[in-house]
Amino acid sequence: PPFAPMAESVDAADSKSAAARCASSSLARGTSNDRSAFPAESRFCFPREPLPMALTVDDFDFPLPPELIAQHPAPERSGSRLLHVRGQRLADRQFADLPALLAAGDLLVFNDTRVIKARFFGHKESGGRVEVLLERIVDATHAVAQIRASKSPRPGVRLRLADAFEVVVTGRAGASGEFFALETVDRNSLWDLAERYGRLPLPPYIAHPPETADETRYQTVYAREPGAVAAPTAGLHFDEAMLATLRAQGVNTAFLTLHVGAGTYQPVRVEKIADHRMHSERFEIPQAAADAIAATRAAGGRVVAVGTTSLRALESAGNDDGTVRPGAAETDIFIAAGYRFRVVDRLITNFHLPKSTLLMLVSAFAGHDAIRAAYAHAVAGRYRFFSYGDAMLLEKSDAV
Repeated sequence: PPFAPMAESVDAADSKSAAARCASSSLARGTSNDRSAFPAESRFCFPREPLPMALTVDDFDFPLPPELIAQHPAPERSGSRLLHVRGQRLADRQFADLPALLAAGDLLVFNDTRVIKARFFGHKESGGRVEVLLERIVDATHAVAQIRASKSPRPGVRLRLADAFEVVVTGRAGASGEFFALETVDRNSLWDLAERYGRLPLPPYIAHPPETADETRYQTVYAREPGAVAAPTAGLHFDEAMLATLRAQGVNTAFLTLHVGAGTYQPVRVEKIADHRMHSERFEIPQAAADAIAATRAAGGRVVAVGTTSLRALESAGNDDGTVRPGAAETDIFIAAGYRFRVVDRLITNFHLPKSTLLMLVSAFAGHDAIRAAYAHAVAGRYRFFSYGDAMLLEKSDAV
């Protein structure tokens, strides 16, 4: 489809009201609020001179041939391609080249969340079919979920899932009521029920049902903390051999946990991105990770986030001096044009969906012109996109 024209100006009153909305939004709930995230050949239509309050979702659209959406991972984890983006300079590499692009004293920060079997099929008491995708398990007997059905279930309706157990809908949940609150009827643990009866929640753009190989390849090799319903996909490229190589050359590693929710696939439903409200996700930064970041800062090393989930957690807990506060919290931070990054120096990430908040994030990090050029280059070069696709190494725009 044709692209909408770029936003080139914004009414002053509208800009002020949008700025006020951004200033008052909970950009990192659970962390301190002492920072502002928003200071006042096919055509790729990312804006050349972004005006944060004027940008619309159409400014982040791009043409993507469907055959470039990876349906299966590369035969080997580190066998994918890597596009190195340094401003307008692009370099085609292999992911196996990553150690050569890092230096002793650099710190890689990984998200060690583990994907749970969060998708269920079942039926309502009336017999109507339902599909349930857990957003998060709140505790052993309560969860928040997306429900697909011919008619949205009302509070009090029972759902029988996997022909094995029942849950009752207790109400709506989420910032705009986009999720449903569920409670188990028999008081059995949802963690156990998910492991026994759930299905691996592959992303909606992967057409095939989960296969045996997906049980392994849609998890990182360092996944430890169960709770995610989508994988932190930048980490899927790392294997044990690469991690050993990085350690041997003096590259340090640290781990945090952010449980990726089903909301990661939710589209942006407003026109102006300044009006968007992110879903909330849980994260925890251990003291060891905070100490590693502080030591890296003190020694002049670079903090490299492995994936947008790691970046969002680090920036949510970031201090002005580039260190982070340890602990557990919730974040609904929305990173877009104008955000000042405090912690992360470089970002390893996959290629993201058109009009997505993650595309807005990487554009803020590496620069709109740089990302526009990189995505056009990737499409022309037949890179593979999304969760099982290829990777990018991005340099922060103010460092190139």
